[in-house]
Amino acid sequence: MLDRLLLGQPRDPRKALAELRRRELNFDVSRRIEYTPQNGWHADDVRQALPPEPPGAPIPGGSWKTARTIARDYDFADPSIVSGVFDHDEPLEQRTMLLILHFHRLRIYVGVRVGDVYDEERMLDGRRGRVFGWNYRTLEGHVEQGEMSWEVWKFPETGDVLFRVASFSRPAPRSNLLVRIGFRLFGRREQLRFLALTVNRMARLTEKQCEASATGAARSGAGPSI
Repeated sequence: MLDRLLLGQPRDPRKALAELRRRELNFDVSRRIEYTPQNGWHADDVRQALPPEPPGAPIPGGSWKTARTIARDYDFADPSIVSGVFDHDEPLEQRTMLLILHFHRLRIYVGVRVGDVYDEERMLDGRRGRVFGWNYRTLEGHVEQGEMSWEVWKFPETGDVLFRVASFSRPAPRSNLLVRIGFRLFGRREQLRFLALTVNRMARLTEKQCEASATGAARSGAGPSI
């Protein structure tokens, strides 16, 4: 179904999602250690500082919890480049997504599936922090192969909050010929543009929502809500 609708809009997104749920990944996750620039893959690690918090655990109404909600809902994606269609009642851990890629004058419809979801303490560049994150992986019929991770970090010693996008990818060898040629010419540029707009959008949304939460709390005379 999506193969026939690669360059056209699905009439019923629900049917498109149901079809995507039957698809397999278009790469072997178990070999991810091999997916490096030396082997022909792109590897990206883009980071954006978010409004800081006081040191310690994440606070109610603060930057980390706000960004966590934005991340879960996929609201950080700039809709001028990528739109996500998915069942909002479906748990994040089981989510399959139909992505609409706005590529010049084309709209390209592809599928991804959520892989890992985590909320735990980890190390990043020698710093221990609390991280919420998840990733999605490309399905059969996607114009690319790979995985993209979205992470919201808080470092309790300093209160610093960070949004991180990490990925590995390459053009899919069996995608539509017209799209494959376009991606060879412009895809990497558009990919880097998407990453830059995504982290900037996350910063703007987080700051705006934190300010709204603080203003509401001040007007009510109460502390920020969870």
